[in-house]
Amino acid sequence: MFTGIVKAKGSIESMTPTGGDVRLTVRSAGLSWKDYEVGESIAVNGVCLTAVRLGADGFATDVSNETLSVTALGDLAPGSSVNLEPSLTASDRLGGHLVSGHVDCVGVVASREEDARSIRFDFELPAAFARYVARKGSICIDGVSLTINAVKSNRFSVNIIPHTADVTIIGGYRQGTRVNIEVDLLARYVERLLDPDAGGLSLDKLREHGYA
Repeated sequence: MFTGIVKAKGSIESMTPTGGDVRLTVRSAGLSWKDYEVGESIAVNGVCLTAVRLGADGFATDVSNETLSVTALGDLAPGSSVNLEPSLTASDRLGGHLVSGHVDCVGVVASREEDARSIRFDFELPAAFARYVARKGSICIDGVSLTINAVKSNRFSVNIIPHTADVTIIGGYRQGTRVNIEVDLLARYVERLLDPDAGGLSLDKLREHGYA
């Protein structure tokens, strides 16, 4: 699990085809990687990956073709900047919101506009995922926990303060940039609880118990 609070930025050193998959090597001086162990989870642009090698200034991880096909990691190249967050420990602060690192879909930057000292971004996501997005709700974009300001159809907007723009890759977004999106876990569970095909709540059940 993660919180969507990026701990460091890194850069892609190499993306090497290995046995049909890709070995991703990331360099970052922002964290003491010797404090971590092989097998630990690290979110790279919001995608939960497993460290298979650790060094003083970074780590390597294997990325399956499936992950490349359903995330924006395939857009990376040597030199690309990435957001990094190691997985939570029991004593960590929950500064953002609970994030699984399982990307739901790939979205795109629809617009970028300066808004006083912050930047206002509009993002567009596949229509099938629009129902999980709510005004003032939480969303994770490339591993960053953000609050949704407004929603219209399959677009939503967020404001990025200067600090977030500086310490994450979001400050470099331009119109057309593809991003990894993970919707709020609560939205997924609520949908499941309300699914009548899965034995969830229905209007008949509410009437039966005097709620409708």
